[in-house]
Amino acid sequence: MPRLFGRNYTRQQIQDLVGDMSQVAGIRRGELVEGTERGAGLMEVTNASGLQFSVLPGRALDISAATYKGMSLCFRSKTGDVGPAFYEPTGYDWMRGSFLGLLTTCGLTFVGHPETDPQEENEELPLHGRLSYIPAKDVYSRGAWEGDDYVLRLGGRMREHIMFGHCLEMTREMSTVLGESVIRIHDRVENLGADPAPLMVLYHTNPGWPLLDAGARLLVNSRKTTEWTKDETVTADVYTKVAGPRKRMHDDVYVHRPRADRRGDVRVGLVNDRLGLGLYWKFPRKELPLLNQWQHFHRGTYVSGIEPGNCSALGRAWNRKHGTLECLAPGESREFHLEMGVLDGEKEIGAFERSMG
Repeated sequence: MPRLFGRNYTRQQIQDLVGDMSQVAGIRRGELVEGTERGAGLMEVTNASGLQFSVLPGRALDISAATYKGMSLCFRSKTGDVGPAFYEPTGYDWMRGSFLGLLTTCGLTFVGHPETDPQEENEELPLHGRLSYIPAKDVYSRGAWEGDDYVLRLGGRMREHIMFGHCLEMTREMSTVLGESVIRIHDRVENLGADPAPLMVLYHTNPGWPLLDAGARLLVNSRKTTEWTKDETVTADVYTKVAGPRKRMHDDVYVHRPRADRRGDVRVGLVNDRLGLGLYWKFPRKELPLLNQWQHFHRGTYVSGIEPGNCSALGRAWNRKHGTLECLAPGESREFHLEMGVLDGEKEIGAFERSMG
């Protein structure tokens, strides 16, 4: 039963009050036509809960922007939305078209800084893989009553392949329920090729200002956390406090081995107590056993990355060394689930903190 504007409504009550359900929730499709945004496509999702987000079918159905009651939940880079035809795979040129947004999905066979894999015929691996520039096929969107809930769903499939090599296909569905400020993502990756293939999937989510601000807090229950340069263990006081923008660029990356609750789910939160606003992540540890955290507190590119993955963001060699590099046999598949939601007010923030144990 949807809860809107401080009260619960039945399906019939809502249908009595609106002409069309798009008055309170809907997905509107369009095209982006200016400059390098051409080809990205657009699916604008609105929910009377206050949540609104933009999905780009031309960019792997990633989320390029998201707001809650007018406040941005994510960082958007100066590139803006960029269509897939403008992809530059050499070295770090992935960043020339990286809007980051609420979600940029990295993979499917590589995540990390550019490297060459000597165990795969010296394959050159570009920054964070190719997935985020692959346009989706069989794209759909719909809104329908499912019992007492009105649910918006959108989806499609992306195939990463090469003629004489791997062929992995991701099928994605994204959903949100009327009255909830929550996005749920369900991905399935299948190896359609004739040979085994590495599988590296990372959900590069990117909170930004005003949620991300000096004094904000990261909530994470980690059994072990290491930093990226020396692979040494660090304590919580190093990575839980958010600093303001700095004059000099400095990156910090931490790899968490998070604890799960009794159901096997990991919960992570970013809380801005001054605004009474938070963003949370929930995902099965069995599917996404590592949490990567990126801090880039620089003027003009003030962003943090909360990045659940089946691997670390430190490349194929690092994951092979640490035993976290997965491989899919021909015909084999993996499923991934990620939930992101808004925490509005002290009550919801407190309840979430208590749920973490």
